[in-house]
Amino acid sequence: MQIIVLHPRFSAKTLTLSTRHLVILGAVFLGAVLAVATLLYYLTLSNAASLRMPFLPQALGAENLDDTGRKDRYVRENLTAMAVKLGEMQAQLMRLDALGERVQGLAGVKPEEFNFKDKPPRGGIETAGPGSRGDARELSMQEFQQTLDALARDLEHRADYLNVVESSLMAEKIRFKLLPTIKPVNISYNASSFGWRLDPFSGRSAFHEGLDFAAPSGTPIVAAAGGVVIASEYHHQYGNMLEIDHGNQLVTRYAHASRLLAQVGDIVRRGQHVADLGSTGRSTGPHLHFEVLLKGVPQDPHKFLVAGAAQEKTGTLAAR
Repeated sequence: MQIIVLHPRFSAKTLTLSTRHLVILGAVFLGAVLAVATLLYYLTLSNAASLRMPFLPQALGAENLDDTGRKDRYVRENLTAMAVKLGEMQAQLMRLDALGERVQGLAGVKPEEFNFKDKPPRGGIETAGPGSRGDARELSMQEFQQTLDALARDLEHRADYLNVVESSLMAEKIRFKLLPTIKPVNISYNASSFGWRLDPFSGRSAFHEGLDFAAPSGTPIVAAAGGVVIASEYHHQYGNMLEIDHGNQLVTRYAHASRLLAQVGDIVRRGQHVADLGSTGRSTGPHLHFEVLLKGVPQDPHKFLVAGAAQEKTGTLAAR
């Protein structure tokens, strides 16, 4: 494109515009138009109150409504998510309450000393206004969500911890129930103790490998602990004899019975009626000869019975 410039005082001049020049001129023109439009938009909005244009308040109101709608939608979505999280946490708390009560019972803690369903007492001074130490302020939505997430993680950790504690207490309780710690006959004394004594038949000094409980014939004999019956037979010295294996190479023996109720292979529970007292075998009268053997070596049954009495007393006090 060529442009001829004429002036009365000068000679004619010719300007040649290439495509590149036209593109630059177009860009400058568009930039100027956009700058003017932006300036007019800014002046119009900043002076909207003084300018009496009916469409401006409506446009501004529509924009504000869109902003408010977006904020409301954001709040609703977050509240829904937090409500779901809160429901999960409430379910976890219910499980923790039940688990805590089971652990409390296994540990022998009195319910009135620690009740999982009661809120723990809390208190403290009221925080002052802004500018004081420990300023009180409202949590933002993000901070509240982070607090809920942290609390949910803490609940999971505590549930795992209580499950481990419950398993340990349960294992300990089971181990204790497998120890011969209850009297096989419900009487208050034994006729002959564990250790050296004069044999009632020979009159010589002999080692007595158990405890003798004297009682009327037919008195119930119960298992001193839970286990499996490994012998239920007649022995020429023990008479009608019953042996129960409690695991860990611990065995109890019940001798001189008038009648055996449990058979080999039976699983008996602690305190179960397994035989009736009598005077069979090498015996001078109705009594129960009770032995505790560890790895085949006789142990003093009195030690186990004393431990059982102490445990029973502790459990009774805890229940009160």
